[in-house]
Amino acid sequence: MHGLIDKLNDPDREARLDALKELYRLYQNGDIARDQVDYEYVNNHIHTTYSFSPYSPSKALWMAFVSGLETAGIMDHDSTGGIREFIEAGRILNMATTVGMELRVDMSHTRIGGRRINNPDQEGIAYVAMHGIPHTQLDKVSRFIRPYQEERNKRNRAMVRNINEIMSEYGISIDFDNDILPLSMAHDGGTITERHLLYALSEKITAAFGKGGEILRFVAEKLQIPLTPKLKSFLADENNVFYEYDLLGVLKSHLVEKFYIPAADECPPVEKFTELCSETGAISAYAYLGDVGDSVTGDKKTQKFEDYYLELLFDELKRLRFRAVTYMPSRNTKQQLKRVKDLCEMHGFFQISGEDINSPRQKFICEAMKDPEFRNLTDATWALIGHETAATENLCKAMFSEESDEIFVDLDERIQYYKNIALKMWRR
Repeated sequence: MHGLIDKLNDPDREARLDALKELYRLYQNGDIARDQVDYEYVNNHIHTTYSFSPYSPSKALWMAFVSGLETAGIMDHDSTGGIREFIEAGRILNMATTVGMELRVDMSHTRIGGRRINNPDQEGIAYVAMHGIPHTQLDKVSRFIRPYQEERNKRNRAMVRNINEIMSEYGISIDFDNDILPLSMAHDGGTITERHLLYALSEKITAAFGKGGEILRFVAEKLQIPLTPKLKSFLADENNVFYEYDLLGVLKSHLVEKFYIPAADECPPVEKFTELCSETGAISAYAYLGDVGDSVTGDKKTQKFEDYYLELLFDELKRLRFRAVTYMPSRNTKQQLKRVKDLCEMHGFFQISGEDINSPRQKFICEAMKDPEFRNLTDATWALIGHETAATENLCKAMFSEESDEIFVDLDERIQYYKNIALKMWRR
């Protein structure tokens, strides 16, 4: 079985899917069990190797399946490359899926442009998500994002040069073509992120100093990065199988600001993003971050984001024709999320679950979802599935089309309609 699970990350897509078929056969025969869960858990924001993640699309869905998720959604940065494999994996596992793409957009020309929005690295640039992309529109979305991927790699190469300048006194360097490209799925439509650069750097640091005390001293004394007791324990453990991922998180929290080059041409104007969503029938969503205290993923330091001007932000999102807001129950306080939910209801925004998965230490199940306060996120996921099905198979128009706007009296009615489409298909 472990060999099959390893095969889920095989370089060959068909080999990955064949391994998934065999694992599902073993599950059906009772040789593999899913985790028993006490709630209908969903997650629409799982990254794969097509952006940065330890999981191929096939392995991501297998991990979601055995963890007990009812449905799962792919959400890679600047890439639709893994979506078709994810859809096929869902068919193999008889598991409902949603598909989307995360990207950064330029909001510097809007009323919130001079502020830090939801991006730790740069003012005026915001993370947004395309949710529920109709499958017939994947090629169009891929064509849209390709030139922005190319611009991003120009900046990636320049940031590698900055990293090498910082690390030169320690005899450490990374090479974009030899160290970073092989970590990515760029050859198959994947994107390369800052995490790829930092993972390659983590491998070089580990090779130079070994695991354990020497790296702890290097990080604390040479790089001047503060470490929490938890992170210290991770980096002190020479048998830590997630060592490079943990070191990546430490570096991302404090080193990025030293080598970062502001993103420019790789970020489309926000209006182009909402226009693309409208043209394809995808759902445009703003990704709420909120002020960060203790980072869930360990890769963000304490920092203020959009909370102090949230009302203005929501007014601007409405003006820009956003349709939804995605947020993470595990990341924010109840007070933060109540405020977000109230503003969503005031502005008529669809609310979507977005528990970001890109590290092997993260659980696919979010226990916070059990709170009755977030039951709407499960309903919304089924509505997303119904929307994708309807728009892909031309059963009816997309959830937020002009035709749909004329049919439904309110958002709740719209959600229930598309949810029913999904339930008829997946619970027949």
